[in-house]
Amino acid sequence: MEDIEAIAMLQDPIRRRLYDYVAAQDHEVSRNEAAESAGIQRTLAAFHLDKLVDAGLLETESRRLSGRAGPGAGRPAKLYRRSGAERQFSVPPRDYRTPADLLAEVAEAARLDTELQAAARREGRAARAAAPVDGLDAAKALLTARGYEPRLDDDGDALRLANCPFHVLSARHPVLVCGMNLALLEGLLEGAKGLRARMDPRPGMCCVVVELSKNNVS
Repeated sequence: MEDIEAIAMLQDPIRRRLYDYVAAQDHEVSRNEAAESAGIQRTLAAFHLDKLVDAGLLETESRRLSGRAGPGAGRPAKLYRRSGAERQFSVPPRDYRTPADLLAEVAEAARLDTELQAAARREGRAARAAAPVDGLDAAKALLTARGYEPRLDDDGDALRLANCPFHVLSARHPVLVCGMNLALLEGLLEGAKGLRARMDPRPGMCCVVVELSKNNVS
């Protein structure tokens, strides 16, 4: 019921706009920034943001935006970021996570990494055939559709993936699942001139980065 109630919070169009904006940022968002993004007053934004926090969809921290400390530094601002907690429900109830975890355990024990990666690469190729990839923009669109939340890095030559669609499994079986994930993205990008996927794990991000191949950079 908690998951249903939390997801139902997003039916409100203002809350949905605020949530989508906060989730899309690579930094914590202040009330002023969120209000401006949604075109509403700060007090209304604060009300809805805190409702999203109560529902477990957002998290908060307090920090002085000036970077200063001590007298005269100003009051800490309340900043928002997307919660790392997962929310899901199905009608009637279904449980796919338990068998996925069990299958991952068996695959690890049987050392089926190579077979799993081959299957993932085939899946990536099949998906690419339906949506050919030509450049970072096309890769970004495809990865967005698959839930990776790609974000262009500061240099503009790589896509950092802010969400791992296999987060729970990758936390429990990192070698197996991250290898599968890399193979899946290699299949998606196979034949895409100038692009490659490689392992580059970073805190809070997917273990894979998609970037311009150095062989194609002048």
